[in-house]
Amino acid sequence: MWSTAALRAHLLAARLAGPVATSREESLRRYRLFAARDPRVLLGLEPEYDWSFMDLLRLMGSKCGVSVDPAHTSGQDVIDPELTIAALHAFADRLRAAARARLPVLLGTGHPHRLLGFYAALASALSAAGCRVLTPAQGRCIDITTRFGVRTYRLAYVRGVAMVREPGARPTASEPGAHSHSPLPVRVALGCAAESGGPLPGLVVGDHGWVCGAGQLGFEAMGLGDADDPALFVGEAEGRVSVAVPLDDAVRSGYYRPITRYVLNRACLSQ
Repeated sequence: MWSTAALRAHLLAARLAGPVATSREESLRRYRLFAARDPRVLLGLEPEYDWSFMDLLRLMGSKCGVSVDPAHTSGQDVIDPELTIAALHAFADRLRAAARARLPVLLGTGHPHRLLGFYAALASALSAAGCRVLTPAQGRCIDITTRFGVRTYRLAYVRGVAMVREPGARPTASEPGAHSHSPLPVRVALGCAAESGGPLPGLVVGDHGWVCGAGQLGFEAMGLGDADDPALFVGEAEGRVSVAVPLDDAVRSGYYRPITRYVLNRACLSQ
C-alpha cells in the first residue's frame, strides 16, 4: 500500500492537486453563476441557503484550498493535496462500510473519457464484496439541454458505470461516452429503479450531476469535484453529499490508477 507521502507526491506530480489545469477565471465565473442559482452549475442541487459569491469563495477555500482573496482573479487554481488526501480517506472508509453492509450501489460519471477506469475498478471491487451494482434504465433516451441546444442521449453502462452517449455513437477506448454535467441521467435511473420495484441504491458514487442529483433526492452520494465545481462542496456542507473529494477531474485517465489502488487498499477491497 502506498504511503500518504507517496500519494501526496503523485497528486502533485500528476497535477491532480497543487496547481491544477482549472483556471482561476473559470472557478470564479462558476462561483458567481452558482450564487445566481444558474442551473448549469447547480448540477441538480437545490441549495437550502443563499450562498453569496464570497460565501462560496470561503467554502471552496476550506474544502479545496483555493485562494479566498477575491482580488486573485487570474492564473491557475490550486487544490490543497492535504484536503484531497483527507477526503480520499473518508471516501475509502465509506466504501468499506458499504461493502461490509453489502449495499446496492449505483456508479455514474459525466467524465467517462477520464474517470471510467476509476469508477469501474470500484464497481468490480464492490461487486466482488457482495454489493449489487445496479444498472437501471439501460438504453433509456434522455433529452438534455446543452450549449448547442437540447440533444438526445442514451443512458449506457460500461463495466458497471453509468454514462450517456449520443444515439448511434460507437464507443472507443478514448471516448466511451459523452461529457455531461446534467442531473437528468441519475434522476431517470433512480426513477426507473423505483418504478420497477427493484432495489434502490444505498450509495451513489460519481461526479457532477450523478452526485448532486442523487443527493438532492435523498440518496447517500459521494464523489469527485474540481475547484470549479462548487455544487458538490455546497452539497457536502448542507448534508446532502456525504463526501466530496477535491481534485482535478480531467487529467489523463492513467493518472487516476494510483488513487484507485490507494482507495481500494484503504477500503480493504483490493482484489
